[in-house]
Amino acid sequence: MEESERASIDPQRRADHLCVLVHGLWGNPSHLAYLAESLREKHSPEQLNILVAKSNSGSYTYDGIETGGERVTQEIESLLQELERDGAPIRKLSVIGYSLGGLIARYAIGLLHSRGWFEKIQPVNFTTFATPHLGVRTPLRGYHSQLWNAFGSRTLSASGRQLFTIDSFRDTKRPILSVLADPDSVFIRALSLFKNRSLYANIINDRSASYYTTAIAATDPFVDLDAVTIRYLDNYSTNILDHDRPVAPKPAQNQQSLYTRLSSSSQGLLYRVPLYTALVALIPVATIAWTINSGIQSFRSNKRIQVHEQGKGLDGYRIPLVLSSGSNTARSAMSGAFRRMNSTPGQDYLPESSSSSSSDEGGEPEPTRSATTTNTTTANDPPPSLELKRTSSRKADFPTLALSDEQFAMIRHLDDVGWTKHLVHIHNVRHTHAAIIVRVRKPGFDEGKVVVRHWLEEGFEI
Repeated sequence: MEESERASIDPQRRADHLCVLVHGLWGNPSHLAYLAESLREKHSPEQLNILVAKSNSGSYTYDGIETGGERVTQEIESLLQELERDGAPIRKLSVIGYSLGGLIARYAIGLLHSRGWFEKIQPVNFTTFATPHLGVRTPLRGYHSQLWNAFGSRTLSASGRQLFTIDSFRDTKRPILSVLADPDSVFIRALSLFKNRSLYANIINDRSASYYTTAIAATDPFVDLDAVTIRYLDNYSTNILDHDRPVAPKPAQNQQSLYTRLSSSSQGLLYRVPLYTALVALIPVATIAWTINSGIQSFRSNKRIQVHEQGKGLDGYRIPLVLSSGSNTARSAMSGAFRRMNSTPGQDYLPESSSSSSSDEGGEPEPTRSATTTNTTTANDPPPSLELKRTSSRKADFPTLALSDEQFAMIRHLDDVGWTKHLVHIHNVRHTHAAIIVRVRKPGFDEGKVVVRHWLEEGFEI
């Protein structure tokens, strides 16, 4: 933690480029220590200032995207003003968000844009790692998925309601994630001004934020790795997928036989029997402890939000969120129906007859861009008209997930802004969410170092 804090306060403040790192749920600056130290090793204090946001540490991440975004904005503005007073004004800004921090970062840049900062500062890099851009509502069918959707949304205070899209944000009567993705919002307009926009998404074993939401995709080609061929980039081990053709279905004759798959599944089940036995004994106790702690934290969070709302200096942050109201009435009228649909059991995939129509409405699995392609938009230019190569989920033989109409709209609007999407395959750990940024220093997370190296070499422009 000491290293990341030192990285956020450089003794030599001659750099005109500021990079802000924002941690995720239950996080703190130490989670981003490896990112901060890797940035510093590559870029000296004369090239880059680094701010590791700390105002949302620990349980403060329960307080919601809006509150968290305002706190981070205050941190950024305070440092910008301090540097300007010291005669070292910032001219370029990059923002990096991990997990929930990516959503908080998207809110913060909207506030910065609305307050005029992007008229004198060039937005350069915006990157998210394992960020649930579409929320964390599971599209899978079954009682366990519905239990997760219902239970999880009510145990994380404001952040839980927002991540499961059951909130009603201010006077929009829509979930905050929907507002963040609205093409007429200050948030999308701010995002479109960044020269480079990229995301890193785990293709498997991210139990905190699934592939579809971190990759902004309506399909998940990686449900059965034995049924697909994965192609990787050279020089990055087998951790970063090829951007042009990351995955393709295997011909039926090349897939494992039913007997082989059943045998493999049986062996895996036998291997997990001790784990399942332990879980049966521990889950009831853990659930009770989790519920009690969540209740306490939610109570404290609500108190903090009330105090925050009464704080000084927030008037400048309560800006119009949507700059054009042409279709907002219709959107607001539909939002209640969408949320009710989210709370009822659904299917895991859309029927084939509706997959193509959903794909046309923003359900394409991957708009692809070259890793070296950048957008040269300036702060005074209108959002660019991007020509992205889109692949229909039907043509790729990957069925469309049973997302809500709101989520399909988020995919369409976020993809229209344009992203470079880096798909990450981490092999050696069962839960890849922390490994993607080397959140903890341990050998099992070494593959995350390959991911961070790729980001520094291909995804971060100084």
